[in-house]
Amino acid sequence: MQVSSVVMFHSTLFFLTAVSLGVSCMAQAPPRMPNVEAQRAAMKKLSFLTGKWSGEASLLRAPGQYVDLLQTEQAQFKLDGLVLMIEGVGRTKSDGRPSLQALGLVSFDDESGTYRMRAFNDGRWLESDLKLADDGTAITWGFTLGDIKTNSVLRLNEKGEWTEHAELTIGTRPPQRLLDLRVRKLP
Repeated sequence: MQVSSVVMFHSTLFFLTAVSLGVSCMAQAPPRMPNVEAQRAAMKKLSFLTGKWSGEASLLRAPGQYVDLLQTEQAQFKLDGLVLMIEGVGRTKSDGRPSLQALGLVSFDDESGTYRMRAFNDGRWLESDLKLADDGTAITWGFTLGDIKTNSVLRLNEKGEWTEHAELTIGTRPPQRLLDLRVRKLP
């Protein structure tokens, strides 16, 4: 086979492949374009969280054993307002060592009309729906993993403090306090 025949063969093969891919792609419905303006509008409702916050937290580390923390939270919009990134760091009051490090990425799905959060902590991650209260000052979320279930409520109190309360339920046991957090916005 001469060089020109090889080139002609590869050109024909490329053309046939491109045509067959094009036909199969045209048979599928085009993907829905997200409404980024609707997403930005929904995300603006979470702007009350943006900024740097500092305060205290109490975290369950073992059954009946809580650790007191100096807590910071930082929330900022990313991707031109389409994602809210929240990073929380809790250091033990006794020695200042990091005891809680968490990162949450919140977005809005305009097709389903729901907020979603992907949260990372201690080498693990989970995804959860997030619900914004009608008055816009509280957020709830939780997850279920086997017999373990959590429920968290984040709100601004009458003093403008970010408070967070999380409960943990294991099996049929009654819910127990998992986390209590209170931070104030830094100037």
